[in-house]
Amino acid sequence: MQLSFWTYEGPPHVGAMRVATGMKGLHYVLHAPQGDTYADLLFTMIERRGARPPVTYTTFQARDLGSDTADLFKEAARDAYARFKPQALLVGASCTAELLQDDPGGLAKAINLPIPVVGVELPAYQKKENWGAAETFYQLVRAFARAPQTAPEQASCNILGPTALGFRHRDDVREIVGLLESMGVRVNVVAPPGSTPADLMRLGDAHFNVVLYPETAGVAAAYLKRTLKQEQTRTVPIGVGATREFIAEVAALAGLDGTVAEEACRLPWYSRSVDSTYLTGKRVFIFGDATHAIAAARIASKELGFTVVGLGTYSREQARDVREAASLYGIEALITDDYLEVEAAIEAATCELVLGTQMERNIAKRLGVPCAVISAPVHVQDFPARYSPQMGFEGANVIFDTWVHPLMMGLEEHLLAMFREDREFNDEAKPSHLGAGRLPVGTAGTTATEVLAAPLVQVWAVDAEAELKKIPFFVRGKARRNTEKFAADNGIANITIETLYDAKAHHAR
Repeated sequence: MQLSFWTYEGPPHVGAMRVATGMKGLHYVLHAPQGDTYADLLFTMIERRGARPPVTYTTFQARDLGSDTADLFKEAARDAYARFKPQALLVGASCTAELLQDDPGGLAKAINLPIPVVGVELPAYQKKENWGAAETFYQLVRAFARAPQTAPEQASCNILGPTALGFRHRDDVREIVGLLESMGVRVNVVAPPGSTPADLMRLGDAHFNVVLYPETAGVAAAYLKRTLKQEQTRTVPIGVGATREFIAEVAALAGLDGTVAEEACRLPWYSRSVDSTYLTGKRVFIFGDATHAIAAARIASKELGFTVVGLGTYSREQARDVREAASLYGIEALITDDYLEVEAAIEAATCELVLGTQMERNIAKRLGVPCAVISAPVHVQDFPARYSPQMGFEGANVIFDTWVHPLMMGLEEHLLAMFREDREFNDEAKPSHLGAGRLPVGTAGTTATEVLAAPLVQVWAVDAEAELKKIPFFVRGKARRNTEKFAADNGIANITIETLYDAKAHHAR
């Protein structure tokens, strides 16, 4: 285990808490020392939940290690049942308590509670949070899912994978439920969030499963396919293209028409507009969980015209998928959970936009690069009170706003700096529409020295012209004139891309 100031994932018992916290009628008894109760703050402070997670800790202390900590666990399990009356009990150990080898699953079953007990063994020193969430959800599905008594409805599905502390999971579920219902597909169970152990027993009543987050639902969906013969979706509907493919995939599984209205989606319109020209070819570095990183790379490259110069993940279980995605852009994937490696890679890539986690936001801030958060781990500000999905057509609108605005605000600051000394745009200039402060007709922008000077024949190099075209049309002429004046003042006849950058730096001083 590597010690670090920052970590992308917590220990696996935090993943188990993410599953239990989203469900109802399930209580998690966690064998843990007193200090491990810090995990409650992740939900109450960062996700701003109104109630504590449904977790009871044994909270043993150093002095308890000389006695029987197994008795402490059994007492905590009995008290949790008596107090909360759950439909089922989930039991496990934190990374510290794992060293005691008390076997919480066996101890809980030995006290013969009148409810089902599901034990999870989470190897804290080999695995991490997402794996813990996936394993916990799999064990719950395995314990409760039952074959249907009658043939499942053709046009019904389960939605699998969202968890507490997930990046925009709450809003993604709402968006995808609405999308499925507009297609005529009935949603049978959404799990884990909002579901109970009794709901998990009804998973078999659906015809197929919609896997929104493979990191947490992939193993459980594979189990349901093996045992209940339920097919599953493979496309994660993040971005316009992926959403269209998702609709087609669902339509094929449900035997329905795949026509869905897209009028409210603005991202394709913007990509075709002249305003997006400035963003074409922007260099972007992407890092996060595998699902969001792969989706972000596709959107950046195919839908916004960016150049993907970096793609990576901390999700080692999905490393192969990320490597395959990176090969599409001619780059090598970065698979690491060391934020210092990520920082070095971002700096080496000389990118113009970073799409990442809360950690990459801090890194980008230090490097002076715009950043948008696309993946957990995240800060409290990434759990907005407003509706803000990442999936579906409305999710594409949110992504458009989130990614494009940092770049356009950067453009605005650049233009203000470039034209700070210009007579039309400087801070002292009066509003041009009032007509005040203008030079007499025929003298605008012309000095006696310029009139008497011999004209200098200037030629723009091809690469300089191409770079100039990246500047929005409404200021492109001003940028051309400023560059040509700078070149004339310095006796430069052949304007290269270096001349353009030198002129920009000169006017920004």
